[in-house]
Amino acid sequence: MALTGRTALIAALGALLVGFLLPSWTGLLAVELTLLLAILYDLGRAAPVRKLLFTRSGDTSVRLGEPVEVRLTVTNPTGRPLRAHLRDAWPPSVWTAGSEITASRHRLTVPGGERRRLTTQLRPTRRGDHHAARVTVRSYGPLGLAARQGSHSVPWTVRVLPAFNSRKHLPSRLSRLRELDGRTSVLTRGEGTEFDSLREYIPGDDTRSIDWRATARQSTVAVRTWRPERDRRILAVLDTGRTSAGRVGDIPRLDAAMDAALLLAALSARAGDRFDLLAYDRQVRAAVQGRTAHDLLPALVTTMAPLEPALIESDARGMASTILRNAPQRSLVVLFTGLDPSPVEEGLLPVLPLLTQRHTVVVASVADPRIEEMATARGTLDAVYGAAAAARTQAERRHTASRLRRRGVTVVDATPDEIAPALADAYLALKAAGRL
Repeated sequence: MALTGRTALIAALGALLVGFLLPSWTGLLAVELTLLLAILYDLGRAAPVRKLLFTRSGDTSVRLGEPVEVRLTVTNPTGRPLRAHLRDAWPPSVWTAGSEITASRHRLTVPGGERRRLTTQLRPTRRGDHHAARVTVRSYGPLGLAARQGSHSVPWTVRVLPAFNSRKHLPSRLSRLRELDGRTSVLTRGEGTEFDSLREYIPGDDTRSIDWRATARQSTVAVRTWRPERDRRILAVLDTGRTSAGRVGDIPRLDAAMDAALLLAALSARAGDRFDLLAYDRQVRAAVQGRTAHDLLPALVTTMAPLEPALIESDARGMASTILRNAPQRSLVVLFTGLDPSPVEEGLLPVLPLLTQRHTVVVASVADPRIEEMATARGTLDAVYGAAAAARTQAERRHTASRLRRRGVTVVDATPDEIAPALADAYLALKAAGRL
């Protein structure tokens, strides 16, 4: 039973009034008795909470940062009208700051034998699966003096998918891809290109592309056009070890890596290449393999959504073995991992020869923009010390990247906002050079 503020107010006013009319103890006893009877009457007329029925409907998935609506239907099977305050509780990560109080609480009236539908609008701030908590109902009587309160478990899950903010870079990269494909300009021949067609010579064309046999059969000079080979295989590997849990800007490193992987997947699918994904630390956490271009992005975002970093050191040797097992043919292996000197020197460098002798390897690492800000700070003693520490960190990353490049690895080191387009550019450059 819950007593309301109205109950306390009536008791105080009644005690004040009766105190003037009757002896003190008699007046207080009369007030308390009257109030008790009113409360019992109110409770007797309040709709019982345990008999209420609840069902949910609405969206089950949403992109991170976008709103989603979940509907709750309240059915009152009793003969008493329901006058209630209701709280539809969810984890804190589904609300923006300050919105929970207004979004999760509802007032409703449901006559006996009828139902009402409530809508709770969520705006998740974290990726993953979010589960509804309990629905708490406070049912008031007609006087509003007291209420029955109880909770019900009404399960519902909303899967929050990666935001894919880098999709804004897709049109410009597709335009460059069309140029590579020879649809808007001519390619020169590369190691990984294939013959496309013949056309008439235009001044400025590479003379090495002239097809002399075709020229001898016609009255004009014919040149060959080339395009990158299709049906290449790309294997993206997300390192989900402890380094992926660090926050860069407003997001974890893992989320920035996912965003870059999605842009690469969309671009490679348009290029006619096959894209697979692995998430690994000491075991395979997730995998997407053998999907068609039409099904690829939905499968990726659904698989990535519940993926969380593991606070353990990744097993580089096990990761290399898993990559070789899942990519028996020559592939482009894109490894999303950190450039911290210790994990790279002790883990990645010893196993690199196993990968580079069979595959083209790209290491994509998410840099912390705060380090760049600190490196340029001046003015105070603390700022100077911070700048020195940031400069040392940057030098160590450059040294680590240089060691990887000397072993034939392409390194993409960029901030969260720049990592996705930078990786897409690296992919297009490898394709143009015929290295896929």
